[in-house]
Amino acid sequence: MFLTVANLAKSKSKYILVRMLSEAGTGFAYNTIRSRLAEKLVRLRYDPIVKQRVLFKELKKVRSL
Repeated sequence: MFLTVANLAKSKSKYILVRMLSEAGTGFAYNTIRSRLAEKLVRLRYDPIVKQRVLFKELKKVRSL
């Protein structure tokens, strides 16, 4: 068995873990998974601090999965 460059190369993961931050300014955030090739996420989710559904925007990449 010979070691080749193809055996040593790592492929990129298909998904990444991203941090979603509340636009209400409460500082509440949660992590979610998205495809690496997809656009940045914007979601309407529940914020327990203001007790309402508010807009959450993707803040940063946490890690690859």
